[in-house]
Amino acid sequence: MVKRSKIVIFFVVLTMVAALIGLTTEKIVKGTKLGLDLQGGFEVLYEVKPVKKGQKITQETLKSTVEALNSRINVLGVSEPDIQIEGNNRIRVQLAGVSDQNKARELLSTQAELTFRDVNDKVLLDGSDLKGNAAKQSFTQQSNKPIVTLELKDANKFKQVTEQIVNMPAGENLLVIWLDFEKGDSFKKEQEKELAGKEPKYISAPAVNQVLSQSDVMIEGAFSVEEAQSLASILNAGALPVKLDEVYSTSVGAKFGEKALNETVLAGFIGIAAIFLFMLIFYRVPGIIAVLTLTIYIYLILAIFYLMNGVLTLPGIAALILGVGMAVDANIITYERIKEELRSGKSVLSAFKAGNRRSFTTIFDANVTTILAAAVLFAYGTSSVKGFALVLIISVLASFITAVFGTRLFLGLWVQSRVMDKKPGLFGVKESDIREL
Repeated sequence: MVKRSKIVIFFVVLTMVAALIGLTTEKIVKGTKLGLDLQGGFEVLYEVKPVKKGQKITQETLKSTVEALNSRINVLGVSEPDIQIEGNNRIRVQLAGVSDQNKARELLSTQAELTFRDVNDKVLLDGSDLKGNAAKQSFTQQSNKPIVTLELKDANKFKQVTEQIVNMPAGENLLVIWLDFEKGDSFKKEQEKELAGKEPKYISAPAVNQVLSQSDVMIEGAFSVEEAQSLASILNAGALPVKLDEVYSTSVGAKFGEKALNETVLAGFIGIAAIFLFMLIFYRVPGIIAVLTLTIYIYLILAIFYLMNGVLTLPGIAALILGVGMAVDANIITYERIKEELRSGKSVLSAFKAGNRRSFTTIFDANVTTILAAAVLFAYGTSSVKGFALVLIISVLASFITAVFGTRLFLGLWVQSRVMDKKPGLFGVKESDIREL
C-alpha cells in the first residue's frame, strides 16, 4: 500500500529547501568576497629584516609587523586584505581590488620613521615624541597650501629643541624633518641637490627664529593634498618595527580577473552539468535525488564561505568543483551497494537499508583521509594553497552531510512510501540481473 504521507513530506521538505535557496542565493553570491585572481589586485612578498643592530626577527616581531601593515592597508580602503606570515622572516600581502599599486607598495614598505634633526643630522625628536593618531592634513591660513599638523606629547621638550636651534648661526638654524632617514643620508648632501633643482630626501627644513613652547607642530612642504593625506595616514599608522625588502610582486588586472572568473564559472557549470547528466542516466530516480542533494551541497558551501567571511579564489573554486566530484562519489558508492542488494533478490526497502549501512564505512574512511591531507596542506602551504585546502575541508564535510544524510532522507521517503516496490528499473537494475533468493 502506498504511503502518500511520505511523498507529501518529501515535497514539503523540498519546497522549504528551495525557498531558502531562492531567497538567500543572490545575497550570498553578491556578498562573497573574491580574491585578487578573480577581481584583480596586487600581491607582494616581503623579506623582513632588522632595522637596528642586534635586533632579532621573532614571531612576535612578525605579528607586530602584520598589525602595522593592517593599519596602513585601512588607508587604501581595502576591506579584506590577506596578510600571511611565511616561514621565519617573510610576509605575503594580497590586496584584492587595489587600483593604484604604486601607492599601495609605497604605503606598505615605507618605514615611516619621522625624525626632527639639526643640520648635522643629530636627532632632536622622533616618532616616540608624537601623540598617537594626531596627524592631520590641513591647509596654511595665508597661502592655503596643504600641510600636515602633528601634536607632541611634551611641549617643554619642543621648547628645549627650538632653544638649541635658534642659537645656531644663520643658515644653520634649521629644523630638518626627515621621513625614513637611512645610513649614508645627510642634510648637506640633500641641500646641494635642492639647490641644483632636484627634490631632496628630507621633507622640509624650516628656519627657527624664535623659541617655541607649544605641542602643535606643522610640517610644510611641496605637498599635494593627496600626498599630505597619505603622510598623515602613514604617521598615524605608526612606524614599522622592521625593514621590508620586496622579494616578489605580481598584479592582476581587473579585466583579466573578471575573465578568469567567467571562464572558471563556465567550466564549473559544464563539469557539474555533465555529472548531473551521468547520474540521471545511470541511476534513474536515485540520480534525481543525487542532483537535488548536490545542488544543496553547492549552496551549502557558498553559504558557509559567506558566513565565514572568506575570500574566494581560483584554487577555492577548483576545490569546490572537486568537492562536487567527491560528493558524487559518495552517492555512487551508496547507489551501487543498493543495486547489488537488489540484484541479490532483496526487496527495495531491504536493499536500501543494507546498501546505506554497508557504504557508510567506505565513504567515512575516504572523507577522513581527504580531510587529513587537506589539513596538512592548510598547515604548511602558502596562501593560495591554504585557500584550496580550506575550501576542500569544507567541501568534504558538506558532501558527507548532503551525500550521506541528505540522500538517506530524500530517497528514504520515496522507498518508505512503497511507490518503488518491485520496480528495480527505477534504480537502473534490469529484471534479468536479479537473482532469486
